[in-house]
Amino acid sequence: MHATLAQAKAARWAIAAMFFANGFVMGAWAPQIPLLLPRHDITESTLGLLILVLGLGAVGSMLFAGRLISRFGGRRVLSVFSLALIPVLPAVVFSPDLGALALFMAVFGAMAGCMDVAMNNQAVDIERRLDRAIMSSSHGFWSLGGFVGGFAGSFVIAQWGSEVQSLLTAAITAAIVFSAMPFLLPDSPRVKPTAAQAAAPKQHLLPRDLSVWLLGFMALASMVPEGAVLDWAAIYLQKELGSDVFRSGLAFAFFAGAMAIMRFAGDAVRNRFGAVRTLRASGLIGAAGLMGGALAPADWIAIVSFAFAGLGIANMVPILFSAAGNHPRLPSAMAISTVTMVGYCGILVAPSSIGFVAEHVGFSSTYAALSLLLVVVSLLAGRTADADRTSAVIPLQAASTAN
Repeated sequence: MHATLAQAKAARWAIAAMFFANGFVMGAWAPQIPLLLPRHDITESTLGLLILVLGLGAVGSMLFAGRLISRFGGRRVLSVFSLALIPVLPAVVFSPDLGALALFMAVFGAMAGCMDVAMNNQAVDIERRLDRAIMSSSHGFWSLGGFVGGFAGSFVIAQWGSEVQSLLTAAITAAIVFSAMPFLLPDSPRVKPTAAQAAAPKQHLLPRDLSVWLLGFMALASMVPEGAVLDWAAIYLQKELGSDVFRSGLAFAFFAGAMAIMRFAGDAVRNRFGAVRTLRASGLIGAAGLMGGALAPADWIAIVSFAFAGLGIANMVPILFSAAGNHPRLPSAMAISTVTMVGYCGILVAPSSIGFVAEHVGFSSTYAALSLLLVVVSLLAGRTADADRTSAVIPLQAASTAN
């Protein structure tokens, strides 16, 4: 073994802290979003374009995240991008004009995106060392971070303003990251490629395996609703349901909190019922919750409905990432990078179009339509059987020799 059992156990909690830090920043970002409208005197359509810039920064960086991990090691890549994430929220909040705001939002997306790929890659590696699932609970720490960031962030903004909130977020994130970095799983020793590996044709930047792309599009369909709640629920509650700043910020906070609760139970649920049945049921529960939010006559009903949707959506992405990490024909880093890249189009890129659609048909109809995406994922649940597979997968060294 390249890492002792004690190192793997310590790394399990270190990666949990990294997931929490990433979710904490994203949760703190959610109540900041509506404030960009009056601060820069922009419309929802312009805000949608800015969110698109953030998403493009994330997706563009994910194209190369797998190669960076293969070349420099997962621990080093995760450490660098977790440090780079610390100052991005203050940079966005203190942006003096639209040009600077667009630039820092692109940087925000790139740092968060690469950190996300590196976190999931290390989580899969830790699962192998411990010989048990930790992916759902790791994502649970992301959701817990989102809940804390969204709830506390809304309170701090209401009391002391957005600038103070962004600086406090950066300070807390720095403390978490610096505490966790020394305990991350050591990278496997580099191995010299064999003559056959050296002579093998180099792999393309993007894999040509259709099954991994299907997993990616399933992740996208699972993340589109998550991104819609993150980026637009607060505005939906304010504009269509008459909610104030504090209550509107609770929509994502309770959505993330419900996801956290279910994700901490997700590994046990999946071990009992299997990935396929868990994903199928989760998609239907998430769809029901989104439909409830769309039809809600009051803001508190919408908040409860979004929380119910979070219970369903919670385990969908972890199952898909585990299926990618155990892909039988691709290196883990490459498969996870691809699925994460496509999936993040849902949480970061796709919601940018929601602003345009909602201006014409309203947020209520938009959330109702999004619930159908989760039904589609439920119908494709059989594609995730590899998530329960325990056989060996292509090692990281194979990926490094292909690059």
